[in-house]
Amino acid sequence: MEPIKKFTGSMVALPNNDIDTDQIIPARYLKATDKNGMGQACFADWRYNADGSPKPDFPLNQPEYKNAQVLIGGHNFGCGSSREHAPWALMGAGFKAVISTYFADIFTGNSLKNGLLPIKVDEQTHQQLISIAQEDPTAQISVDLESQQVILPDGRAVKFPIDSFSRYCLLNGVDQLGFLLNLDSDIQNFEGANVGHIKTTA
Repeated sequence: MEPIKKFTGSMVALPNNDIDTDQIIPARYLKATDKNGMGQACFADWRYNADGSPKPDFPLNQPEYKNAQVLIGGHNFGCGSSREHAPWALMGAGFKAVISTYFADIFTGNSLKNGLLPIKVDEQTHQQLISIAQEDPTAQISVDLESQQVILPDGRAVKFPIDSFSRYCLLNGVDQLGFLLNLDSDIQNFEGANVGHIKTTA
């Protein structure tokens, strides 16, 4: 997993409320166990016509948003069923972060475990970011995970919440398993000390 510390990138707005995981990655793609190629399936039913041709009016298909790294989603983003494929698809499409006023809990957990940063902001900031993204595709924002801030194009800094464990893992580029493996020597020392104590007192 790639570490996330600070990055600057452009945005694309998809401000629909209640975007669920079936819209992010339709169920027919859930048989895949490999993350590779998931980006092409991201928002597939909104992004492509029945014959597979891209819909030119869908934001992710528009060339000016091709390299966007931050998705501005609507309220209650990632609701619906639990599927780890949703953050896989978003990351495969090039996104490092999603900004919304509210995220579904399971989507939040799946995203943080896979290296996608869900950023919750207030309504005023959210509306401002939507307007900026729609009016100026070249506008960029900075995401600073170390200080837990989003820096808007006008220089305004907005704090966002994240739990300390997830923040540590993202900053260091490790998932939960990697975190435990890094503690292997400490675990062995602890177990060895306790085994010795049991034998001595038996």
